[in-house]
Amino acid sequence: MKKIILPISSLFVVGLAYGQTLNLSTNENYVYSKTYLDYNGASASKTAETVQYFDGLGRAKQVVNVKASPTGKDMVNHIEYDGFGRQVDSWLPAPMNTLNGGIQAGVKSSATTYYGDNFAFGHSNLEASPLDRVLSQVQPGTDWQAHPVTFNYDANVDGEVRKFTAIFNYTTFESQLTLSPSYGSARLYKNTVTDEDGNTTIEYKNGQGQVLMVRKAISATENADTYYVYNDYNQLAYVIPPLAVEAVKSLTTGTFPDVTLNNLCYQYKYDGRNRLVEKKLPGKGWEYMVYDKADRLVATQDTNQKSFNKWFFTKYDKFGRILYTGISIDNGDRNAVQEWITNTYGHNIETAGTYTQSGLQIYYANTAYPQNIESILSVNYYDTYPPSTPSFIPTVTNLPLLTDDSSLNVSTKSLPVASYVKNIEDDNWTKNYTWYDQKGRPIGSQSINHLGGYTKTESELDFSGMAKMVVTKHKRLDSDPERVITENFTYDHQNRLKTHTHQVDSNPMEYLAQNEYTELSQLKNKKVGGTSLGSGLQQVDYTYNIRGWMTNINDPADLSNGDLFGYKIKYNNPANNNAASGKYNGNIAEIDWKNSSEDLLKRYNYEYDHLNRLKNAFYNEPTTGNGTFFDEYLTYDLNGNILSLKRNAPQVFSPTATMVDNLDYIYEGNRLTQIIENQQNSTGYEGGNNMIDYDLNGNMTNMKDKSIQSISYNYLNLPNSFFAPQTNMSGLMVPIYINYLYRSDGVKLRKSYISGGGRGQTTTTSMTDYLDGFNYSSEQTVAPCAWCRTEFAFEEQAYQKRDIIFDPGGGIKPPLTPIWRLNFVPTAEGFYSFAENRYIYQYKDHLGNVRLSYTKKIDGTLEITDKNDYYAFGLNHIGGLKGNLGGYYNYKYNGKELQETGMYDYGARMYMPDIGRWGVIDPLAEKMTRHSPFNYAFNNPIRFIDPDGREGMDWVQRGSQIFFDDKIKSQAHATATYGENAKHLGEGSTLTTKVNGETTSKYTFHNNGTVSSDIGALDNRFDHTTRGGTTIMASNSTGGYGALNYGTILGGIATEKAPGSFRLTNGLANGSAFSPKYYGSGWAGGSRARISTYNIGKVGTGIGYVAAGAGLLIDGIGVYNYSQNPNAPDAVTPTKAATNTGMSAWGILGGPYGVMVSAAYGGMEALYPGGVEGALNDNAKFQSELDNGVNKAGPNRVYIIPRGPK
Repeated sequence: MKKIILPISSLFVVGLAYGQTLNLSTNENYVYSKTYLDYNGASASKTAETVQYFDGLGRAKQVVNVKASPTGKDMVNHIEYDGFGRQVDSWLPAPMNTLNGGIQAGVKSSATTYYGDNFAFGHSNLEASPLDRVLSQVQPGTDWQAHPVTFNYDANVDGEVRKFTAIFNYTTFESQLTLSPSYGSARLYKNTVTDEDGNTTIEYKNGQGQVLMVRKAISATENADTYYVYNDYNQLAYVIPPLAVEAVKSLTTGTFPDVTLNNLCYQYKYDGRNRLVEKKLPGKGWEYMVYDKADRLVATQDTNQKSFNKWFFTKYDKFGRILYTGISIDNGDRNAVQEWITNTYGHNIETAGTYTQSGLQIYYANTAYPQNIESILSVNYYDTYPPSTPSFIPTVTNLPLLTDDSSLNVSTKSLPVASYVKNIEDDNWTKNYTWYDQKGRPIGSQSINHLGGYTKTESELDFSGMAKMVVTKHKRLDSDPERVITENFTYDHQNRLKTHTHQVDSNPMEYLAQNEYTELSQLKNKKVGGTSLGSGLQQVDYTYNIRGWMTNINDPADLSNGDLFGYKIKYNNPANNNAASGKYNGNIAEIDWKNSSEDLLKRYNYEYDHLNRLKNAFYNEPTTGNGTFFDEYLTYDLNGNILSLKRNAPQVFSPTATMVDNLDYIYEGNRLTQIIENQQNSTGYEGGNNMIDYDLNGNMTNMKDKSIQSISYNYLNLPNSFFAPQTNMSGLMVPIYINYLYRSDGVKLRKSYISGGGRGQTTTTSMTDYLDGFNYSSEQTVAPCAWCRTEFAFEEQAYQKRDIIFDPGGGIKPPLTPIWRLNFVPTAEGFYSFAENRYIYQYKDHLGNVRLSYTKKIDGTLEITDKNDYYAFGLNHIGGLKGNLGGYYNYKYNGKELQETGMYDYGARMYMPDIGRWGVIDPLAEKMTRHSPFNYAFNNPIRFIDPDGREGMDWVQRGSQIFFDDKIKSQAHATATYGENAKHLGEGSTLTTKVNGETTSKYTFHNNGTVSSDIGALDNRFDHTTRGGTTIMASNSTGGYGALNYGTILGGIATEKAPGSFRLTNGLANGSAFSPKYYGSGWAGGSRARISTYNIGKVGTGIGYVAAGAGLLIDGIGVYNYSQNPNAPDAVTPTKAATNTGMSAWGILGGPYGVMVSAAYGGMEALYPGGVEGALNDNAKFQSELDNGVNKAGPNRVYIIPRGPK
């Protein structure tokens, strides 16, 4: 064997001396990597070190994560191959006594011993042909060996797939969908996947790789089919969900019915530049989009806005950064507005300037489209802090801050420094500022709220960017006393969170969490609460199965050690197999739970259909024999709309259950128009059989069964007012209003609950303020006045109107002044109650549902303050255990706030747990086109939650990778191009990385291909792997030091070795040279000059050596930057630098072959997305497509890259 030595630079070699003593196997091929997690300028106390060993063919055979486990053991991955060089077994990592990086023996036996299972690996069964296609996959674990995922590859048969055709007239801009005979036999690829529980999905693709239909088998005779229809230019024009397919099953030819098309289908229209300009979601009106010449989205309009000639607009600077957004007035239609922008404004770049709009001085001009602005919604500042920025003096650290002086070597140039967001209902603003350390990491922020108060945060970060201390200072009003929260974090040698403390003002410090981990870094034990290190108010134990799925939160069968709550999840091993069989695909078959105060073991068994939708939830109490008390039974249509729901509850003073709800749902498309209550019962759903209405955007505008007579919405489709009059005990109608105040980014600021106000009635107004997590409340009661006129607006800072009560004698009484009370602030383990001056801790289940809340009393004993049991879809058990209401008690199901309407506020929508639906269309409806846009959590609320989300564009997430594709302009495009598992992440979309439940970082995606984060802007020239394991792929791989290394050296070797005419390109975009092509993210490319290279070999040689030296120097700097901070924008991994340099040397010294290899390598590395690795991955992808096409038809395999026989 031969040891591979990669000489890179003295910087890297010196760096090795600071690490632990290594014992690398000298008779093995290996690559050693080291990431500094801490560094004091002289030595590193914490590092993450990995050794990858290779066999004689260059294949990885073992990966050793040196001392990576919590106890300092090596985490070792064994990799092996079959006789054809294929990796068919995937072994789970095994903890082993450390050899300080040396290769480990007996890894397989260690894995089977640690997991207690002879099948500590997954196995793939491959096709016995050169195609190497996967026929089946078996997951780790003995229990899964009889439940593989199977794959089948075939072609369609005649009549199996219907043929839909999209016809578009560019003159009239009208589209039409027609039905034609089905595809003939063997015209489409047919790929079938059957999961561990026998659920089958079939995907049909055409020869271009476009998905035409996805079929989900419900039974032997019933399928849920989703069709994707493309126009003549291969653009996705229609998505036909299952319910629409079923509606036209009797039609064989002709035009698709308009009613079905508009109520159930997704429709898309494009202009001549391949831009999506009009779209219609099912049950919602048309939406319109216009662009500038750089193909950036300038303005959008929905159907509600169209009625008032209003548009959302966005203005950009010359770098494609969003400067400000707002609402404009333009009575032209989409085509007229588009022509006006194209012909008059071109690239539509906004410039510097100043003007006043919406009560704010804006430090940009108003020269780009639009200029007829009704209101500004948000303003962003970059590079330089705007005037009136508050001063920031670090108090946690003494580190210097980045300034906005661009003449310095480092500054805030290119960084976002401030953003202003306006209230929707008035012209008050929230102003946010960010300050950075010298590494460009955010360490300070200040948010000045709409009332004039503030929330300041300051962080102390360690070398790797982990927060060691966070101090939060808060005021509601600028005149209020300041509250200070101090949090401290400690980590182990691999940056796993060990302790998290919390302190309010000068109160004693509280340990929120003290964590212990398994050897696999899974959270094993968490001590919660208390003031002493090593002990807690509760010790919460967690266990997992071999798949890594959580199985226990304490043990509900044994709470004798002082546990207040226990929770057990069973997937494939339910105790009650008669109620529901075991599940192997991740669905949950059974849940047990118990709280100590009742000491009653409770159980749910769950039954699913073949679309993984919950059919039945069977409740029972194993120790008492009682059952069916809280059952739910559901049926669905093909889109997942609930057709019927039956719900049980205990009878009063009786040990038997009774059906309290027997609901039938009536629909128009996906819109719920009526609920028929067949069980006359005063509990459960209110009933009334009233009709439900919607606006043009598909928002529910009333729910009269709940006495909600009207619901109004703002332009974000968020409800800003409910009118729900109630009849009191005296038979009088009492008007009730619930009003909401939002920021223009959708953040809720205030809720007002107004009861009464009619002639002679007492008026009670309860208000809640939401300010950066701090919760305030105020309640005012006004005595009845039969003659006075009152205008309610309680605070000048929050509203434009003043509080004035008019006296009939002409006098004006002073305004009402509410008394505000600071209630609570959330913590990582519950809440801190300012009103009670104590911490409230919570037990939550695997979905974040609050099951039990507790606190420590003055005498040191624990008090349970709240308990909640839920039906499957989130309703609290009727007639059973009821939780408290008010304040932090309102945060229950999924941890969301319960409203007075009985709905839960998820941020983007309000959820109704009694009927298992949302009231408005999902903003991410295009992500799940086969589902109704109103259904909750794919109708599987035991496994999934449905958090807040927004429609994405351009960025796509598939599995553990996120990549940029500027051709993707909607969720439907992503689904059609990359499959149903593809998810859009667009402008403003975020990814939050959590490790062991603790948020470690947050990433924000922008549609110009950039990504910002709380550790600074990511360098989009390089891939970035989050701590959660997600890889954000480079979106601009032509930049970077590697590209310079390649570009200059290629120029040299081409000048020396390749006589003739060669077109040199400046690979770095800079202000001195622009190409004539303008892209959405800004000017790109460089100056080009054609030169003759005959007889200048000596010059080329000199250029080659000089360029090689420059590349080596720059890569060396990059390696040093990597050693200082692997996430630094200019960091270069040692392996990459060594490979770049080696290829450069080969290009200069290796003769013609060296030129060819070096040029090929450099070209792909610098210019191909993802570099050589990306090219190889794409080759594998293209090869797979080729295998499914040409190679499937013949015995001889065609390769994209020629190779020898296997």
